This record gives sequence, C-alpha cells and structure tokens, in this order.
Amino acid sequence: MNLTELPYRTLAIVRGTDRDAALRTVLTLAEEGITAAEVSLTTPGALWVIEQARRELGTHATLGAGTVLTREDADRAADAGASFLVTPGLGKDLSQRGFSELPILIGALTPSEVITANESGAHAVKLFPASLGGPGYLKALRDPFPAVPFVPVGGIDAVSALAYLAAGAVAVGVGSPLVADAAGGGDLDALRERVARWRTALTEEIAA
Repeated sequence: MNLTELPYRTLAIVRGTDRDAALRTVLTLAEEGITAAEVSLTTPGALWVIEQARRELGTHATLGAGTVLTREDADRAADAGASFLVTPGLGKDLSQRGFSELPILIGALTPSEVITANESGAHAVKLFPASLGGPGYLKALRDPFPAVPFVPVGGIDAVSALAYLAAGAVAVGVGSPLVADAAGGGDLDALRERVARWRTALTEEIAA
C-alpha cells in the first residue's frame, strides 16, 4: 500500500448512520475518482459495507476499516475484504508487532506515541487529531522522525490538506469536509460537487 500513490493523496473517511447510504457514498467517491476509503467500524453494518463495496469495485479501490480497536476488529475487517486498517490509537490489544497481516495506520499524537506506533509495526502514523497542532506541528514532528510516513486526520479541509502535504504528509485523511452527510442519507449530487472541488484543489498542489 503506497500512500503517496493514492489518487489526490486522499483517504476518504466514511462514518455514517445508515449502511446503505454509507455504501452508496463509498461507490460514489470511487466513481468520482476518490478510490481510497476507510469505513469506520462505528458505522452500522460497516463490515457489510466493506464487503459489498469490495464486490462492486474489486481491486479498483483501496478499501479499509477504521476505528479498529481490537484484534477481533482487525480479523473481522480482513475477512470482509478490507485491504488496510486504521486505529485511533494503540490499546494493549493492538500493541504488538504482527497483530494483523494487513497494512495498518496507527493513530498517534505525541512523539512517544509515534515511537510506540512504529514499534508496533505501523505502515504509517495517523496523526490524530491533527487539528490540535496543525501543519506546523507535523513539520516539527518530522524533524525527529524524518522517515515516518504521516497521514494527518481530523479537521482536514482542502486548504489545510495542501498545508499538510507541503509540511511532508504522505497523504491526508478527510471526513466531514468531503463526505458531509452523504453517509447518513445526504445528497449524492452535493457529494459529487464537493469531490470535484477537492480534486481541483489537490491536483493543482500535486502538479506544482
């Protein structure tokens, strides 16, 4: 899983209240070019969403499970067809290297947590909640951790996404500013419009 090769360096975060709407959201994102999505396990029927989206999209999409808290979560997500896992942090159940064969983005905020995430086999560090420190904090973290791939998550909009990428993020995770209410039954045409604006903003930065 090469995060720098994700379309628009973007990982969409789908967290909703309705499984059918969440599935439609994942499929619409993929249709509009955002083919990497994390379905939060807090979404009702999240594993079903991953399974159905994988069936519809095949290998065209990079589909993962978010809010993974236990090894059982990890195992069930893998069985559903997830190709990566995302945790908000590290509990005792997830703190040993090799607890999953899938690539995992482990949530961390402080330098000590970054070290622990690396020791636990993180494919990348999910800097969360990134909004607490902003792009300047990511830039400061990269001084002692220049080889760590960081994916900021939390409060990311198009403007801050560009700033995080400029500060050295390999990709950004974006939820509400992109998905909004789509995963709860909101307007999919509005989602398409947001994706189009996002693609334009990120394409200009990546091409610069």
